[in-house]
Amino acid sequence: MHVFETGSIMITAFSGFFIVLVFSGVYGAQSFNDVQWLPCQFLDETEKINDEGHKDIKYHPRGAGLQFGNLGDSAVNSNAITFLVTTSKVDMRHYMEGGEDSLECEIQRYDTKGIVMRWPGFGAQEHDVWFICHLRHHQGLFHLTTFLRHTPKQQGIQKIEIGDRELLTTSATMIVHTRTPAIHVGLMKEQTLHCQFAVDHKQASVTVDWVLQRHGERHKLFSYSSHTGKHEGSGVSVKTLAAGDASLKIPLTKQTSEGTYTCSVFIPPLHFNSDISLNIQEPPRVTVNVGSTLSLTLGQDQKVVCDAQGYYPLDVTIEWLRESVGSGLLPEVMKNVLYSSHRHNQDGTYSLAAFFLLSPDLEDSGYKYTCRVQHYSLRTPVRKSFTLIVTEPDFTLWYLAVIGFIFVMIGILIWLVPQFINAKRRKRF
Repeated sequence: MHVFETGSIMITAFSGFFIVLVFSGVYGAQSFNDVQWLPCQFLDETEKINDEGHKDIKYHPRGAGLQFGNLGDSAVNSNAITFLVTTSKVDMRHYMEGGEDSLECEIQRYDTKGIVMRWPGFGAQEHDVWFICHLRHHQGLFHLTTFLRHTPKQQGIQKIEIGDRELLTTSATMIVHTRTPAIHVGLMKEQTLHCQFAVDHKQASVTVDWVLQRHGERHKLFSYSSHTGKHEGSGVSVKTLAAGDASLKIPLTKQTSEGTYTCSVFIPPLHFNSDISLNIQEPPRVTVNVGSTLSLTLGQDQKVVCDAQGYYPLDVTIEWLRESVGSGLLPEVMKNVLYSSHRHNQDGTYSLAAFFLLSPDLEDSGYKYTCRVQHYSLRTPVRKSFTLIVTEPDFTLWYLAVIGFIFVMIGILIWLVPQFINAKRRKRF
């Protein structure tokens, strides 16, 4: 026998069997122990046989709620369908994070896909019906899926009818939880995709699979069966699986790491696929080839270049803006900007340059020029600016040079004239 402790979860393992006992709270999670009611949407379904003999399923939302309590409790909200979740060894409230108003709750019927068996948990019956509850956080903190077991009064009914104000007593039997439903990460980073599961009883058969779907192709990354004790692939610790932790570790992210990762947990007759999307994002490094102040004389030109380097994915927007400081006018987007072609770097990232030729007049002095770069990886655009100073040419040196040239020429003439006169006298004699 082995005993594992993870935060407030204790798991006792008996050679392929798991007993998951959940106490108060999960590591890193805010406690929702005092929550008695959560509003939910019950996405009910209606089945019809079409003209071709196939089954058509139409879904329609109904007002409902989760109520946490004990067997025999009355409905807190008598105007909605109540799913009374009674005390069991797994409690979905221990896995919730954030405020109640940030949660999205949806309940559906669950089809065991033809698997007919009695759930091994306490109080289960062969004629039990199943529901599945999805709890999502609006800001992506977590995605929690809970299987609810309900024992109907009447046996032999595959699908029960539910009234608009009915109360159904249920028990939470299995939970699949991820704190990483969507991930944005840079290149060459270590990343862990969180996937956790728990059940309410000793379990003889647990199968865990990880699959990556990318560009329409599926790649099997890991597979484990507690029935055989064997596993294939890598990235998941078999030791942590005994504690219900099926998280997948990616050693170094690269472009081929992008895609949808599916953590599949199968405990007959229950099966759930938890999808985790991973996107690679690398922000651009933005530079401008001039300083914060650019001084030019009238008639002087300057090529100004804004370079965005090392970004991923490909799409990027580079603009040059021009504004008169202190005028109160909005910056204008410059039209005479040229762009280089996208450069594909060896590490898989991209680079792009935007440039223009600056030939200023005196009235352009004091204007502010800004390179604005927008990219998927940036919350706000990157801005690099400089202020232009334009001055008139300094003619003082030019004047001195001209005057000096005139004096030199006069001196030369003064020296040459006597020489010329003397030369003519010599020829006469």
